[in-house]
Amino acid sequence: MEVTKVRNDSRKISVFFYGSFIDVQMLVEVGYRPDHVAVARLSGFDIAARPLATLVPSRDLTVWGILATATHDELARLYGRDWVRAYLPEAVVVTTDDGGIHPALCYIAPGPTAERPFENYLERIRHAARGLGFPQSYLSRLENLR
Repeated sequence: MEVTKVRNDSRKISVFFYGSFIDVQMLVEVGYRPDHVAVARLSGFDIAARPLATLVPSRDLTVWGILATATHDELARLYGRDWVRAYLPEAVVVTTDDGGIHPALCYIAPGPTAERPFENYLERIRHAARGLGFPQSYLSRLENLR
């Protein structure tokens, strides 16, 4: 008996975005419009610039970002772009501001990212983080990214 795999392209899954993808306008510019966005944090990681933002393990730190939902096709379009092809999905658990705990996918570059940042890349991240009300301690860490 032959088994046929059925792909449900409309099913939305939770995704934790950090770095430039916390800027909802940036997401819209690259063709993805999230239905809903919630501020969320991911413990056990720090944000690094390699030169694009990625996550690195860190027992004592937390990364702030947004939790949204997307289809697999939307994610393939987002992460299929030349400047983010180095990123791979990993399963994570994030906490939203209301205390909710959510499993999500998170795309992390396992090593240096292949591309140079676009103009004002880090400033767009910092601006979006301020607008989302991230804690001052995290905003300070973003200010130190180079």
